[in-house]
Amino acid sequence: MRSWQDDVRGALDGLAYGARSALSPSVLQGAAVELAWLTTHLAMYPLGLVGRAPALPARLNLAGLGPAQRGLLVSDVRAAGTPILLAHGIIDNHTIFALMRRHLVRHGFSSIHTFSYSPLTLDVRRTAERMGREIEAICEDSGSDQIHVIGHSLGGLIARYYVQRLGGDARVHTCVTLGTPHQGTMAAKLLPWPLVKQIRPDSDLLAELDEPAPDCGTRFHAFYSDVDQLIVPQRRARIRHPDLQATNVRVHGVGHLSLPFHGDVVHRITGLLADLDDTPRTA
Repeated sequence: MRSWQDDVRGALDGLAYGARSALSPSVLQGAAVELAWLTTHLAMYPLGLVGRAPALPARLNLAGLGPAQRGLLVSDVRAAGTPILLAHGIIDNHTIFALMRRHLVRHGFSSIHTFSYSPLTLDVRRTAERMGREIEAICEDSGSDQIHVIGHSLGGLIARYYVQRLGGDARVHTCVTLGTPHQGTMAAKLLPWPLVKQIRPDSDLLAELDEPAPDCGTRFHAFYSDVDQLIVPQRRARIRHPDLQATNVRVHGVGHLSLPFHGDVVHRITGLLADLDDTPRTA
């Protein structure tokens, strides 16, 4: 029977391995970028404590729009009008999506919403239930029968639980996750916090997500970084489930907090959501 000392030792070994593998020039450059984005995000963070970002209602006319916005609205009005819900990670807020939100708006997406939860949250399941209620309200207000969800870190796991275990696949067309511990992280063994315990590799929550999910129609795209400091080892941010339409996208040299800000990641997500092709995609 494993003791807590064994868990801590395993977590520290994993972190030490990550540190040893993080000494290449490209990784060090990524760390510098991460520090820069962290500084920017910390400056913006207090704005997220005031309240959620205002929702942008869907817009179906071309007045005052730039070329990129007009292009999406003309080429695919359904894609432009499909609501997008942004879900932040633990001990964070909607400001982590500031650049992504701006980029999506510039490219024609206008029905953009944020989902927030307290850092004192204790359970992924209950938070996923609340996400489901918010999604239903968004769909009712917008008149859309589907929505996209982009989740960073724990926000991605909350979204996946809603889709996979609460029938959310009927609403969520595409679920994008960024640095989400789909298979848990050894780093979570260092903290006894109830919510953090749920993202340990051997947690009941992750065991539940490993259960069959027949006929789940949502397409998943999991972005994971080879230098993610919080997902140990980094490959645990991939989705491995035989019933899910999941594509895992490896990003090189980008830290955990930088994923929602990274230009290439944001560009890929924009292109992905502009394409509502329902053809199943596999990893």
